[in-house]
Amino acid sequence: MKARILCIEDNEQNLYLLTLLLKSKGHEVLQAREGLEGIESALRNKPDLILLDIQLPLMDGYAVARLLSSNPDLLDIPVVAVTSYAMAGDREKALGAGCTGFIEKPINPDTFIEQVEHYLS
Repeated sequence: MKARILCIEDNEQNLYLLTLLLKSKGHEVLQAREGLEGIESALRNKPDLILLDIQLPLMDGYAVARLLSSNPDLLDIPVVAVTSYAMAGDREKALGAGCTGFIEKPINPDTFIEQVEHYLS
């Protein structure tokens, strides 16, 4: 299934890797480098999935997730945290903020697409 995926990620290397992997499987990738830009892109483009870094400038990913999940126009779009925050309770904090999933960084290129596509089905 080919999908439109919004990546909200401020680190250029991470954004490049996510984009490369997703495009290699035929997905369309939209990019945003900070939270408000990501929210605006989600509202404008209605992606099939949002991949959200938690450690963002200006507005952290938890705040972005809360705004995305509280917007009636975006309720059907899964939001997956893709983050290096992997301590006890971090997954629960992301899910509590409105994320529907959680993928730890550093991502494993061999399993990343399968993890992402799980949220598309």
